[in-house]
Amino acid sequence: MNADPRLDDPAELIAWYAEMGVDIALDEEPVDRFAAPARAPAAPEPSAPAPSATPSAPATLRPQATVAPSDDTAREAREIARAATTLEELRTALDNFHGCNLRLTATQLVFADGNPAGRVMLIGEGPGRDEDLQGLPFVGRSGQLLDRMLGAIGLNREAVYIANIVPWRPPGNRKPTPQETAVCRPFIERQIQLADPEFLVLLGGSAASELLDTSDGILKMRGRWRDYDTGTRRIRALPTLHPAYLLRQPIHKRLAWRDLLTLKEALDAQVPA
Repeated sequence: MNADPRLDDPAELIAWYAEMGVDIALDEEPVDRFAAPARAPAAPEPSAPAPSATPSAPATLRPQATVAPSDDTAREAREIARAATTLEELRTALDNFHGCNLRLTATQLVFADGNPAGRVMLIGEGPGRDEDLQGLPFVGRSGQLLDRMLGAIGLNREAVYIANIVPWRPPGNRKPTPQETAVCRPFIERQIQLADPEFLVLLGGSAASELLDTSDGILKMRGRWRDYDTGTRRIRALPTLHPAYLLRQPIHKRLAWRDLLTLKEALDAQVPA
């Protein structure tokens, strides 16, 4: 086979390489990339430091934020929550409560937003970064979506009350541990009792499974009314998809829309006098 005459001219050769897709110049000689590289000479070992006349101070350890609450802490949480007779007292008590390790890494307490006298109380899992900075629940991207969802059925933040199972942001927006939700649960239960809404909307599987004491997934629970027992009366509770989940899975917004219509139907059927 005759060689391509263009290969004799360096300029033509470069053009031919470009046509063939060659765009990186390598070495003149082939290199075996699988061969073990020559080992670099070992650096001389440093001489041992002279002993210090005074011993160095021990390193300071940061407090661990993952210690499970004790039975005494859980009992204290129940007693403190039960003693609050108003939402403002509950907020103050929670702000002074040091039994949950999440407060060690959070910027501030995220207690609630909206109208405590509203007919609907919405409960999510816990604050995110934006909520931690502003001290209000659902103010980030998921909160903006929640506002649009509420507006679609004629509601807004002045008409509903919004809170979370856990009132402090978990580090890195991770899921709260069972121990963290257990120690915070008496406070959200008391918050529901004091707000005394007509309806609960549980946003996401964590809030729904925690308050309804079920292991069912949110896709199985959503859209169907359940009863939440406050200890003094039962409140109709509607599990639905969390706005953050809908941002990741927008195809399921149609399911959330059905749930919103279910809520609107219940609100319209029980118009307050």
